[in-house]
Amino acid sequence: MSNNQVLGFAPALGWNSWNTFTWDINEQLIRDVADVFVSEGYLAAGYEYIVIDDCWSLKERDASGNLVADPDKFPSGMRALSDYIHSKGLKFGMYSCVGTHTCAGYPGSFEHEFQDAALFAEWGVDYLKYDYCFKPRHISGELLYKRMSLALKNCGRDILFSACNWGADDVYDWIRESGAHMYRSTGDIRDNWDSVKELALSQLGKQSYTGSFCHNDMDMLIVGMYGGSNNDYIGSIGGCNDIEYKTHFSLWSMMGSPLMIGCDVRKANQITKDILLNPDLIAINQDVEARGAYRIKPEPQWFHTDDVFMLVKVLTDGDLAIGFFNLSDSQRELSLQFWDMGLPYAAGYALSLYDCWEHQELGVFRERFAPVVAAHDCLVVRAKLVK
Repeated sequence: MSNNQVLGFAPALGWNSWNTFTWDINEQLIRDVADVFVSEGYLAAGYEYIVIDDCWSLKERDASGNLVADPDKFPSGMRALSDYIHSKGLKFGMYSCVGTHTCAGYPGSFEHEFQDAALFAEWGVDYLKYDYCFKPRHISGELLYKRMSLALKNCGRDILFSACNWGADDVYDWIRESGAHMYRSTGDIRDNWDSVKELALSQLGKQSYTGSFCHNDMDMLIVGMYGGSNNDYIGSIGGCNDIEYKTHFSLWSMMGSPLMIGCDVRKANQITKDILLNPDLIAINQDVEARGAYRIKPEPQWFHTDDVFMLVKVLTDGDLAIGFFNLSDSQRELSLQFWDMGLPYAAGYALSLYDCWEHQELGVFRERFAPVVAAHDCLVVRAKLVK
């Protein structure tokens, strides 16, 4: 088995129904998305999980205590849908919750963890997003995530465990030990620039809390949504512009977050596809060593704000991925001194820089590189040491 096939080795890549469709889901939508994943190159680019979020079940369990798929939304049943997704070479994901109910008021898995894990395995599920609503107050969330982890690891099927407690309860201190393969470290993303900026800044300085088999999930992508959600909270008006979506994708890729697409891929325009299918950014996100990116604040000192910074990710082959991010509202020059990355001038090396968005060489630079970056924009380069 190759590293890429080991469950949770690299950040998960896929699609989730929530950001655009919330409760308005059905089996034909999921089949259509699976079809587009194959026909439009998402599967070939590495995206493999098709995940159904909340609102898929009936409001009550059956007489045996089992969850029941809503027959109006999923008349063929979950096993048939799972088989269809698998026939496309994709993997099937579903949703539940640690509490008595899900966030939308459907049955949660509290005290049904082993029963539900067995049912998910029977349905051919490959991925479980596990939310944090309606948790009994007297029981710790840490214990409940450990409970479902144990159930999944003993259900007879490999199921990736996506914990989703929104960064609560000092999750960084215990989530890796719990057995989760990824964990939500933030509140819910919204389809606007302020949300992207807030979530990204909240995780700077937490680079040591991500890595192989337990990836820091900064929430699902909003790239290409353009205000297309049916949920006013997520954002049914406006959305981001293409530059902001590009920066959002770059931040999530550099910071090692799972990349779970949230837009309606059936309607994605070419710019959206160019962002989501960028092979250079996906390669950085999926680098084998899965190291977190560290932050460097640029010179000069007088604009040392959190809005303007560089992220550096050490890659397996000795290259460095470097992101120049300007989250401020005005154009900035970001001056990167190579010694801040461990490369002194006296070493005799330079950096050959490759632009991961324009897909072209920028040249060879010694000691310093200082691009001018527009407001809300970024530059991501791959840097190789040369004599």
